[in-house]
Parts: sequence; C-alpha cells; structure tokens
Amino acid sequence: MSLLIEPNELEQLLDKPDTVIVDLCKAKQYAQAHIPGAHFINYADIVHIEKPVMGLLPDADNFSALISKLGINANTHVIAYDDEGGGCASRFIWTLNVFGHEKTSLLNGGLHSWANEGHPLTNKKPADAIASGYSLINTGRYTADRNYIKQHLDDKNIVLLDARSSAEFTGEKKFADKGGHIPGAIHFEWTDAMDRNNNLRLLPDGIIKQRLEQLGITKDKEVICYCQSHHRSAFSCLILKRLGYKKVKGYPGSWSDWGNQADTPIE
Repeated sequence: MSLLIEPNELEQLLDKPDTVIVDLCKAKQYAQAHIPGAHFINYADIVHIEKPVMGLLPDADNFSALISKLGINANTHVIAYDDEGGGCASRFIWTLNVFGHEKTSLLNGGLHSWANEGHPLTNKKPADAIASGYSLINTGRYTADRNYIKQHLDDKNIVLLDARSSAEFTGEKKFADKGGHIPGAIHFEWTDAMDRNNNLRLLPDGIIKQRLEQLGITKDKEVICYCQSHHRSAFSCLILKRLGYKKVKGYPGSWSDWGNQADTPIE
C-alpha cells in the first residue's frame, strides 16, 4: 500500500470494500463536486484548540467516534484528499497514524489532479456508513512537544523543519506573540515540494530528496516538522515518510504554541 496514490489508481478502488475515501475540501466545494463515494470531514473536527494554541491533537473519544461513523475499522484503507495540495488531508492522515491506524494514502494532487484530468465527480452524498465501533488511542508516536524540543535544541542528531512562509520564518509576519523561528530550524516551505505545473502533485522524489539533503535534512537525523499549527507541516511529515525517512515527528500546536510562551528561545 503506497502512501501516495494517483487518480488512475484511485478510480479502480471507488467501489472496493475495505476502502474509505475522505474529503477534506471546503464544505462548499464538497457540496458542489467531490469524488464519488467520498465522505466529508470538516477539518475543524480533527484538531483541538486551546487558544492561543491551535492544531492540537483531538480527544481520543471524539476522534474515534468520527472515524467509527465513517465505517472505518482496523482493516480499512483510508484515502484522503483536499483542494489545497494536501495540507488538510495530510494532517488527517498524520492524526490517523498517531492514533495507530497506518493503512492510509494521500491522493497525489488531490481534487486538482482528479478533476483536471477528467475523473468522475458528483454532488451526491454517499449513504451513511454503519458505525464500526473502532476505538483509537493516541499512541504518542510521530509527535514531539515543546518540552521535548527545548531539551534537544543542541542535539546534532535532530533537525527542525519549518514549513511556513519565508516571512513567517524571519519574523516579518507573525501570528503569535513572538515572531521568528525555533533556534536552528531549517526553512523548507511546504509548497516547495509541489509541482504547480502538474496539478499540485509532489515534485519527483529525486528533486525533493536533493533539496532536503542540500539543506542538511538527511535521513540519518530525526526530523521534527512544524508550521503555525502543524497543518502545512503535516504535509512535510508525509513527504519525508514517503522518501524513506524513518524518524519523523510533528509538533502539534507548532508556532502557535512555541511563539506564545514567555520562556521559549527564538531566532
């Protein structure tokens, strides 16, 4: 099972049992047109907010209820997509992985590649699934929190990947009390891995790998990805995982957490 799936491959799976397609587009877009059989999830329902900190992990019971309602169980292959190049869908996939469900794929290019390349669309909602009763537990895998990062700021075996815009990285734009970035973090904006001339698909693996290695984001390191709320950086986590990086973590809350603390160092 590939972490990345192409539209042609997905079209062959539309009516397959043990496959659930999840749409994380905007609600208006879903109502207008979506992939046949896709179930809509509101992005706000897969994250937890404790203002000013955004993008925390959801409560296990609430998340389990959401997943169960879609008929997803331990054997289900979950395929997610969105209309923004993969940020929302990747955050959903990352959350499933954190909660122990690994059978997941991202539609390469999302709704852009699907619609622009002539695959079928509908505005009809699928029938409600039979709740599976699937119970998920936050395993703590693939996550790093503020204290963990603070303890490892000087660890040469760990690299921080900042997936925000250049203006956010330098502090020119700030969406927290403090602007800038976590000391030592390397900037690799999440959209730098997208091919805008190929319906927002990922660039070829070799190109992304070369760029990452030139920046010092290498496979021997543990890589912790963050952005403003671990939305964009969830996409970065998925890219790294796909390229064979074995030690990849996301920082729930990200800069909305780090940038709003009095005792966190910044650059």
